[in-house]
Amino acid sequence: MHRRRLLSPLSLLFWIGVAYVPALSGYFFGPDRWYHRLHKPDWTPPDSVFGPVWTSLYATLGISVYLVARKDKHPLLPWAIGLFFLYQLLNAAWSPLFFGLHRPDLSLVCVGVQWFALVSMIRAFIKIRPAAGLLQIPHLLWVTFAFALNAAIWHLNR
Repeated sequence: MHRRRLLSPLSLLFWIGVAYVPALSGYFFGPDRWYHRLHKPDWTPPDSVFGPVWTSLYATLGISVYLVARKDKHPLLPWAIGLFFLYQLLNAAWSPLFFGLHRPDLSLVCVGVQWFALVSMIRAFIKIRPAAGLLQIPHLLWVTFAFALNAAIWHLNR
């Protein structure tokens, strides 16, 4: 069997695994009594929505970065992978800031920078592999919603 074909499924699993790493911060820093006592907008989804949404977004993110990484000779690949890791770092930082430190203000800044990192990553992905970037449009919509929700929570609890 050709080596590249053998490595392809392992590479896909690797990138999906890397995409799920920020979920660990959500596991250690999740909704608590403080969060449930906050004033939240009426359009706040129930807690049970967040897990399935993030699970599907992490899976599609892993697939997207896998598709991009397969274009190993593309000159934008290091930039795109760097943006992916920047986005992952910001994503992992949000839960400790919001739930751990109880700082909706700092987490709002974090998700704002995260949004710009995601847009930049999507643009780079589209230049390398258009399907990989387009696959992240639901992710961008969710992070946009998360920004609005974070902003509303910060505003209602200042």
